Amino acid sequence: MSTIHQYDVVVIGSGAAGLTLALALAEKANVAVISKSQLSEGSTYYAQGGIAAVLDAADSIDAHCADTLVAGAGLCHEDAVRFTVERSKQAIEWLIEQGVAFTREKKSEAKKGDLYDESSNDYHLAREGGHSSRRIIHAADATGKAVSETLVDRLYEHPSIKTFEHHVAIDITIERDSPTPTCRGVYILDSKNNKVETFHARYVVIATGGASKAYLYTSNPDGASGDGIAMAWRAGCRVANMEFNQFHPTCLYHPQAKSFLITEAVRGEGGKLRLPNGEQFMHHFDERGELAPRDIVARAIDHEMKRLGSDCVYLDISHREPEFIKSHFPNIYERCLDLGIDICKEPIPVVPAAHYTCGGIMVDNCSATDVKNLFAVGETSFTGLHGANRMASNSLLECIVYAQAAAESILSTIDTTEWQKAPKIWDETQVTDSDEDVVISHNWDELRRFMWDYVGIVRTSKRLERAQHRAQLLRKEITEYYGNYKVTNDLIELRNLTLVAELIIESALRRKESRGLHYTLDYKSENRFAHDTVLFPPNFCASAEN
Repeated sequence: MSTIHQYDVVVIGSGAAGLTLALALAEKANVAVISKSQLSEGSTYYAQGGIAAVLDAADSIDAHCADTLVAGAGLCHEDAVRFTVERSKQAIEWLIEQGVAFTREKKSEAKKGDLYDESSNDYHLAREGGHSSRRIIHAADATGKAVSETLVDRLYEHPSIKTFEHHVAIDITIERDSPTPTCRGVYILDSKNNKVETFHARYVVIATGGASKAYLYTSNPDGASGDGIAMAWRAGCRVANMEFNQFHPTCLYHPQAKSFLITEAVRGEGGKLRLPNGEQFMHHFDERGELAPRDIVARAIDHEMKRLGSDCVYLDISHREPEFIKSHFPNIYERCLDLGIDICKEPIPVVPAAHYTCGGIMVDNCSATDVKNLFAVGETSFTGLHGANRMASNSLLECIVYAQAAAESILSTIDTTEWQKAPKIWDETQVTDSDEDVVISHNWDELRRFMWDYVGIVRTSKRLERAQHRAQLLRKEITEYYGNYKVTNDLIELRNLTLVAELIIESALRRKESRGLHYTLDYKSENRFAHDTVLFPPNFCASAEN
């Protein structure tokens, strides 16, 4: 018999967005936090660079906004950009209050004329691609780990927050009898005990991250399978700009270095990209060189690798002092050294890899979706902040700002929000255990390979059409499989990722231009007028539109 849990708010995901939201709600609501694996096993934990915010007197909100708009290639929503940047300092102050130990300025690196004080709030600010100023506050080269561990520790202090690790969301349950579709709860698979539990809630918040596992090579952990986007689409939510998949230019290229990212801050501190013969090349592609936005750097590397038939290029920071390298990039230094690469003496082999999903579930400035009482925060959402290319270190900022906005919205209505009727108990009496799990592994591999080959850094209409045909066949096969067998973690992820792959491909086919992260050889120029690619699900209710 399926278990029914009842909470004011169910938060699906335990990254920066989900944890921030849960903590913001904890004093006035009973909250369940659903984590696919351990609480800290998500993209936030692996984020290295830092968080962009206006913290320096020489910087300004207008400058941060302007840089973001330029990086977004004409598709950023200016209201969302300003909304986020204006709240950046407040977001950082909140993280500091929670106990996040950001790196402070060293005396030898303090700004000229400043008095160094260990007790001051003089934090070290890094610079990354696309930024006109140093505005990246960080915790060495493991900012995400510091944020994640701090917020997880804070989570355990609240008796009104219940955590469910190794639980995988299956589908949002919706009340459709009223004019506006309303969220009732969510079905969750307890993957350790292999049973489906029903969660009844006033509000559900999707904070499941992106969908970069759709690609063969990615910097993301295994859980980034687009679950939230797929669930929201099936629930009746619009999605937007799914064609803009950011490929991080520099992932460590080594057979034992699965998904290990080399932070953009290495280039921000003077790291140079070199060909196998040692020659620099970025100046041929952009006057900003290594500090150009990620889409330009990733395409330049892709171009040079294809031109030379090379497996990788090299990122060289060895001209900086060893003490500087070890203090600023301790985790990268140790990881590379474990693999026989001394970055103080030799360059780092790197390749581009799928890194961030710029599109997602459409939300407003309170993170509300098209379905009443259903919210989406973090990478899974489309706020309008990133446009056609996310600027470095704006992602964690978006997580904090929009999670706090969602919390404010929920708390302002929680006393007057009525409970919807409880969802029906999950019924699996008509299905059996699968004896053909090989189908899942083969389809998973096929999907990720054709997405990498046909829907990658450089695209063509013909490649996209091939990918679309294969994705449609896969989804048909997986839908049939899903209807006949009991759900498993792998089946849930494959079902979601196949749907999200179709949304990515459909969005890419609709964009008849090259803009930002979407580059196609059939339409190399940028259209005069920029527009979002908005997809409507078959069960979309027009009256719910924000």
